[in-house]
Amino acid sequence: MEVRIGVQNVAREISFESNQGVDEVTTVIAAALKDGGYLTLSDDKGRSYIVPVSALGYVHLGEAEKGRVGFGTA
Repeated sequence: MEVRIGVQNVAREISFESNQGVDEVTTVIAAALKDGGYLTLSDDKGRSYIVPVSALGYVHLGEAEKGRVGFGTA
């Protein structure tokens, strides 16, 4: 799943692929917002992303877009 995180006062967003499901990530985000500490997520390569909740702008969750191959019509 694709995860994009917007951080306040930063022009670039953090974007990565995660093996976690939408429900799992949503639960982690809700817990971080409730606690007011840090949002910690991991990508599909084992790297961790830690963002202070106070600097969090948005989190966009979506399916990974699979590349299309060939000339056929869908």
